[in-house]
Amino acid sequence: MIKTVLFDVDGVLLSEDHYFDASALTVWELLISDHYLGLAPLKFRTDVHRGEIKLIRSDVFQDDQVLSYLKSRGLNANWDMIYLTFSCQLIELLAQLDDRDRTAEWLSSPIDRSVLQEMGQALREVNPTIRYQAFLENFHTTAETKQGLMNHLDVLAREKLGVETSIFAEKGALWLVCEHVSQEWYVGDSHVQQSTGRPSVQLGKKGFLADEQTLAPAEEIARLFSRLKEKEVTIGIGTGRPQLETIQPFQHLNWLSYFDENTVITADDVLRAQKAFTDKGSLSKPHPFTYVMALLGRDRGERSSVEARLPMAGADEVLVVGDSLADLIAAREIGCQFAAVLTGLSGEKARADFEKHEADYILDDVMELERLL
Repeated sequence: MIKTVLFDVDGVLLSEDHYFDASALTVWELLISDHYLGLAPLKFRTDVHRGEIKLIRSDVFQDDQVLSYLKSRGLNANWDMIYLTFSCQLIELLAQLDDRDRTAEWLSSPIDRSVLQEMGQALREVNPTIRYQAFLENFHTTAETKQGLMNHLDVLAREKLGVETSIFAEKGALWLVCEHVSQEWYVGDSHVQQSTGRPSVQLGKKGFLADEQTLAPAEEIARLFSRLKEKEVTIGIGTGRPQLETIQPFQHLNWLSYFDENTVITADDVLRAQKAFTDKGSLSKPHPFTYVMALLGRDRGERSSVEARLPMAGADEVLVVGDSLADLIAAREIGCQFAAVLTGLSGEKARADFEKHEADYILDDVMELERLL
């Protein structure tokens, strides 16, 4: 009998499309804006229309093949996807510069925005070619997952640049640059300071927060939450979204009232725990921390979730609802049942993967959950 249901958000309740749009725009801006590499012949602008965004995303992520690849390797965080995609492009560009000494100097210390601008100035002198397809060429031969993908960037730097470095395997200054640009695009000018604690570098971005797309009519999802609570099923959230990007849409959609605040766990909770327990490494999915805290409650503190004994007692009465293998892996480690929904990036194509990994249930969309229970 299911007593608790924990929902992922993106690909389950809300569409991931705007996140992927913002991710593509981030990589594009880092490559062409004068604030970063500045490789565009024309002045960078933020007023890109829907058709332009579609074309940019198609180029950057190669008709979403890059996104599908990263999802299949258990990567769940858009910031990591952006970082991997841009860093691969950066290595490819530096290879065209063919200046080993200068490259070695750049890769020996943190790569912040000023370093990117310095790199860009040198790159413009050789008029390099941006090859978005290089990501798939460089990564298709590796069997790495998650942190291993970051490590593979250092391998590429050694192979293509002749430089020994560990700069890419770390979530350091360059990762933070990627994160900040992504947040500018997603939350817009009015929320950047609240979201990141830093002001915008590039103003003029409206953001996507007020334009969330639900994966079923919002009122029907609200009725699902209501019926679960009527059946005395506890519901919670375990998402890779930051708190602002979870709470604000839920308030706007009138969903927040169905949840106990202590069981809505976001990327902000993960980042706080990682800072408190640095020896534990990454705690984002597929690490089970997010769902463990959603089960135990934020008010129990981070330590209880970080140090929880797994599999957890009673976890067989918990159902995790997600759209990715990262969700499935986390659920398995906790001992939960798992319901895969086919409303994520890969859609129906994901069915074979979920069958291969023996998901307990495979649902066309989240609304099938009521029938299941």
